[in-house]
Amino acid sequence: MKRNLKDYGLLVLKGMGMGAADVVPGVSGGTIAFIVGIYEELIDSIKSINGASLKLLFTGKIAAFWKAINANFLLSIVAGIGISIFSLAKLITWLLTDHPILVWSFFFGLVLASTWFVSKDIKKWDWKTILSYIIGIIIAFYITVATPAETPSNLFFIFLCGAIAICAMILPGISGSFILVLLGKYFYIMEAVKTFNVPVMLMFICGAAIGITSFSRILSFALRRFHDITISVLAGFMLGSLNKVWPWKETIETYTDSHGVVKPLVEANIMPNQLVWEAIGLMILGYAIVYLLEKLSSKTVE
Repeated sequence: MKRNLKDYGLLVLKGMGMGAADVVPGVSGGTIAFIVGIYEELIDSIKSINGASLKLLFTGKIAAFWKAINANFLLSIVAGIGISIFSLAKLITWLLTDHPILVWSFFFGLVLASTWFVSKDIKKWDWKTILSYIIGIIIAFYITVATPAETPSNLFFIFLCGAIAICAMILPGISGSFILVLLGKYFYIMEAVKTFNVPVMLMFICGAAIGITSFSRILSFALRRFHDITISVLAGFMLGSLNKVWPWKETIETYTDSHGVVKPLVEANIMPNQLVWEAIGLMILGYAIVYLLEKLSSKTVE
């Protein structure tokens, strides 16, 4: 696909949207990729980083390697994700701590709208797609109610966390950040980003690189051979994940961070009890943004 400078600037912005979502436990960067119309190209581009393309790199055929992996596209997306993660890590964690209902309300509307628009990509509804949809819902819902584990902080485990979390990050509806919560390493990794802990970040990135290049091949194959069933599962993931982004919660279990501040670790959903109208307004805003992005992406494709 031929792109100009403006197109690549837009891709960076889309990457920033993915990065912002990936920082939030409960919202997937893959959801944003689906909304803005780059999901399948992203998966195919990552998949193209294989033995054949790496051979081009190691034999000095840099231009051929660059073209083979769609590097301009990938670089733009990765740049946007990086900008978001490093610039928004402190802001997002502050908002989640000080204004959780408002933040979750916005993302609830965003994920709800995403579920609808992704479902529209299913060409034929039959027993296979319906069953796949239900399975996706059940898996995502189970993940959202699982209890976070106590886990080690050695570099090998950080590597594994990166490999596992990145797979979730590119799946719409399943949040890589929330997988890190379940693995007991979300706040540890966020602290590493905020304090620029290079060894931890580097090991996490290495794990993520291995995980995403391996998993993208499976996902690309599934989208190519079983498109409607795969999309049904992904849409189910989104719907099931709404349990996690429900704005009103009560704290069941807490933890103390490195600064001695007590923060929620395990929460349960409750009925709306405060900031109801503000929350509804932000849900509508989140839904409207997805609607506008979907319409914009449709026009771009046309």
